[in-house]
Amino acid sequence: MDLSKLDRDSTGRCRLNSPVPAVCRKEPCALGVDEAGRGPVLGPMVYAICYCPLSRLADLEALKVADSKTLSESERDRLFVKMEEDGNFVGWALDVLSPNLISTSMLGRVKYNLNSLSHDTAIGLVQYALDQGVKVAQVFVDTVGPPETYQERLQQHFPGIEVTVKAKADALYPVVSAASICAKVARDQAVKNWHFVEDLQGLDADYGSGYPNDPKTKAWLRKHVEPVFGFPQFVRFSWRTAQSILETEAEGVLWEDSPTGDQEGPGRIMSYFSKSPQTLPRLPHRYFQERGLESATTL
Repeated sequence: MDLSKLDRDSTGRCRLNSPVPAVCRKEPCALGVDEAGRGPVLGPMVYAICYCPLSRLADLEALKVADSKTLSESERDRLFVKMEEDGNFVGWALDVLSPNLISTSMLGRVKYNLNSLSHDTAIGLVQYALDQGVKVAQVFVDTVGPPETYQERLQQHFPGIEVTVKAKADALYPVVSAASICAKVARDQAVKNWHFVEDLQGLDADYGSGYPNDPKTKAWLRKHVEPVFGFPQFVRFSWRTAQSILETEAEGVLWEDSPTGDQEGPGRIMSYFSKSPQTLPRLPHRYFQERGLESATTL
């Protein structure tokens, strides 16, 4: 799998895809959706779709695809190569969501949680397949959150398609298993060959599983936290594990609007209503200052 596009820009979203098999533009198809890397504090999350004609589902199952978590890395790689060789009836596409995109989404002024990001990414990939001319008739999804709510949302977006959302769908439907393999192969390769834009001295590439409860991952985070600039972009700094290490290992920051010790509590609020001539004009909120917004005096 060629991830050179991710190497050129690992700060946002990267989409990769196979050619669309001609038969998938002619015959009704089943499409599976799954992800890899939702929980780790390190590396990207990858969402993938895989699709094939309904008439060829038995051929896809004959490849012995299974939930990627039950397969070794070498088995996943072998099966992905096999799907590529069978590109005359199997197609795939995936979105690689960088740690930076995940964290800035979750910590932005308008919060965009991981479930919403996951749902929207899945919807975007299904729509991408439709835009490429794939005749999608059925969609099978491994759920994120309550399956009933998720299925209802997908069904509203794609009213002409039969949608099934279930827990453990990657173990129930071969087309979801195939998507699971695509996602996991892409994430493993991205993590293993991550291009660090930061100049890290003595970079240790042995960061364990990447999950927050892994002692080796925690040790790697402590080793590579920069006191002023924090973590490299390989880290999801919105994760509690990363935030805890920042609080203990990095320098504290005093913002311009942070309260200081010499400020009074209740009296400070009442000062806004004081009629004293010494009272300074009240500055607009930082939100308006940052955007250069001023009160309209004339219309």
